[in-house]
Amino acid sequence: MSTFDPRLDMDDAMRHALALYHQRIEEEKQGKGGPHRHMAVGPATGRLINLLASSLDAPHILELGTSLGYSTLWLADAARATGGRVTTIELEAEKSTIAKEMAAGAGLTEWADYQVGDALALLDDLDGPFDFVLVDHWKDLYLPSFEAFRDKLAPGAILVADNMIRGGGGDSSGQAEYAAAVRAMPGMTSVLLPVGSGLEVSRYEPAQ
Repeated sequence: MSTFDPRLDMDDAMRHALALYHQRIEEEKQGKGGPHRHMAVGPATGRLINLLASSLDAPHILELGTSLGYSTLWLADAARATGGRVTTIELEAEKSTIAKEMAAGAGLTEWADYQVGDALALLDDLDGPFDFVLVDHWKDLYLPSFEAFRDKLAPGAILVADNMIRGGGGDSSGQAEYAAAVRAMPGMTSVLLPVGSGLEVSRYEPAQ
């Protein structure tokens, strides 16, 4: 059974959608859950990204790696609360479709834009600035993704990269390369947190 403890102010539609996700995660642990792996951030990470994104005023939120939309739900909830918007990118169209259906059930469709395709190609055409970025796709894409969006970051932007201690897919050296590049960027402060599978949380505050 899930140990998720929902926020007291969470509406029933959001609460129900999260419960469905948590049920699917538990089923996957038992070898069930359907043809698509969820590959979701856990509840602790969901709460944290929601809290961080909600601290910003009308943020333009970028998510790399929609999967089945669990983290997107947390980010869209933050966007609804702050007058922001989420742009989320997923390579697999079927996963993106499931994510949109779950967002509709939670009443969050209008706060998220679901894009399907190669993240690096789509990033070229996306306009910033981005106030919050969640990086949660293949680890060997972490560094090239950062290189693609770093010049589109707004002052005060928050970056969160998942699977920085364990998990994810691709070459694990991508984690270290991403962390090194982020920490080397002028104006960026960053810390590795032992939340979920490990989060690199960074804040961009360029010199005036």
